[in-house]
Order: sequence, then structure tokens, then C-alpha cells
Amino acid sequence: VAIVVTDGRPQDGVQDVSARARAAGIEIFAIGVGRVDMHTLRQIASEPLDDHVDYVESYSVIEKLTHKFKEAFCVVSDLCATGDHDCEQICISTPGTYKCACKEGFTLNSDGKTCSACSGGSGSALDLVFLIDGSKSVRPENFELVKKFINQIVDSLEVSDKQAQVGLVQYSSSVRQEFPLGQFKNKKDIKAAVKKMSYMEKGTMTGQALKYLIDSSFSIVNGARPGVPKVGIVFTDGRSQDYITDAAKKAKDLGFRMFAVGVGNAVEDELREIASEPVAEHYFYTADFRTISKIGKKLQMKICIEEDLCECKSIVKFQTKVEDLINSLQR
Repeated sequence: VAIVVTDGRPQDGVQDVSARARAAGIEIFAIGVGRVDMHTLRQIASEPLDDHVDYVESYSVIEKLTHKFKEAFCVVSDLCATGDHDCEQICISTPGTYKCACKEGFTLNSDGKTCSACSGGSGSALDLVFLIDGSKSVRPENFELVKKFINQIVDSLEVSDKQAQVGLVQYSSSVRQEFPLGQFKNKKDIKAAVKKMSYMEKGTMTGQALKYLIDSSFSIVNGARPGVPKVGIVFTDGRSQDYITDAAKKAKDLGFRMFAVGVGNAVEDELREIASEPVAEHYFYTADFRTISKIGKKLQMKICIEEDLCECKSIVKFQTKVEDLINSLQR
């Protein structure tokens, strides 16, 4: 295995010698930094290119790729396939181990292995608001990827006045509410509104956006329902240009379940500050949007209110489908 790191355009030819290396059985990973020539990376790397070409905007975040390579180099058996597990219903393979899940209508017990039937009830309501970074650094192609991801999540929800409601806010140098909770009563209208969302393409005022989430998004006047669980999912790809501490703390103090998802140059200290407790289960980072599928594996079964999983059927359905949705998006 060879890992090539470069931040510019080569002063000699790479195509022929790279082909000879690959033909000799060398697996080549190409990492580009900053103003690298992407065509060169594709000439160097092994197939499939999606797995062997990576890009980071600066050397300061290159260490974020180490997790990817640890997984790429670690050959482990599929414990689910070999039957070497004790899950009652569903076994999900993860690198070097596995985890258990349950079929729809069941919830995982505290032992992490067995399942109990949910009794249903009226507790399936959820107010979910996406807070999306529309800053210039996101870039149009990634912004479209996030929009598609949001719509696939919407597909997994039971949208109605008594079940899931979805709101969407975009922020850059200012904050813009794309649509409030409850404005759209079905999936089709929500998805159409997401597709129409235009890219703001300016700064990164995450603190201002969090304050808007508190003051407006989860207010009754903007469609929030008293007594219904509130979940905020914050996407960002860079350092905030304003102060986030007070707003991040207030959101959690008010009982909002906050998830922070960082991409590229996002600052992990800021993600932790936004995320609810336990922080390790509520903040996620990926080097770029192409590897966002890894986040889905960690989001699964984390958003439901722990006190009574059976009372939030729509949330459980959302969690169990996130991984499949993101994997589909990546393909």
C-alpha cells in the first residue's frame, strides 16, 4: 500500500509510472491538499477512485482521514454472516464487531441484544428542525447533496399534524427560515420546498443560527407543539464567525436534543459545544461529504427519548432508516 500526499501540480509525468505501480500490485491512495490538481490524483490512485482519492482543504485537518485508513487496512470477519452473535432479531456488522437492532414495531432492550414489542400510543410526535450551513465554503455540489439527504430522511418519517413535523433553516452571514414546523403537512410538499431552497453562499454565523433556532424555530408561533420532543440537527463545514457558547448551552438547557454534524474544516470543539450530553453520542465529523455515510451508522437509534422508546414510533423509524438512506445517497 502506498499513500501519496500532494498539494500542487506535478512537474513531471505520473500517469505511466502510477499504472506500472498498480500493475505490480501496489494499492495507491492519493490525498490532495489545498490547491491540488484533482486530475492528477485520479491518475495516481487505484480503482475504485471514490475509495482511493481524498481531499482536504488544509494540512491542519488532514489527520481527520486517519480513521478511514484504519478501517481500510483492518481486515475483519463479518460476525453477523458467520452467526457468531447473540442478537435476537437483527445483527448489524461494524468493523471488528457487531451491534443488534430490532424489527419495526419493536425496541431494543437495555441488554443490547433482545427486543420488546412497542405498544404504540400517542407519543409518536416529533418536531425536527434542520439547521443547514449555506456558507461559501460548502460549495454548490455539496449543498445539493445535503438537500437530497434531507429529502431522503423526510421519506422515512410519518409526517402529519399528530406525528412528525419538519422545519428547515439555512444560515450563512445571516439566517433564513426556509419553512417552519407544520407549514407542510405531507412529504411531497416538504421535499418540493427543500429542492427549491437556494444557496446563500456567504459566511458562517453558527451562533446567530442557534439563537434563531431557540427564539423562533421551536416557538409555538412557528408551529412547535407543547410537550412534543424537539430535535435539532446542525450541519456545518467550518469555524463559526461568531460566538456560539451561550446559544448552544441555552438550547440544551431548554431540553432540545441537539446533534452536531461537521464536515471538512468544521471545528470539533464547536461541535462538542453544540451537541447534547453524552457529547460523544451527539456530535459527528467526516472529512468530506462523500464519506457522510459513516455518520449514519452512529446516528442510528440515538435520537429517541430514552425514557420510553416505545412512545416515539416515528423517531425510531427515522433512526433505523438513516444508515440505509445515507448509503443510498452515497451510491
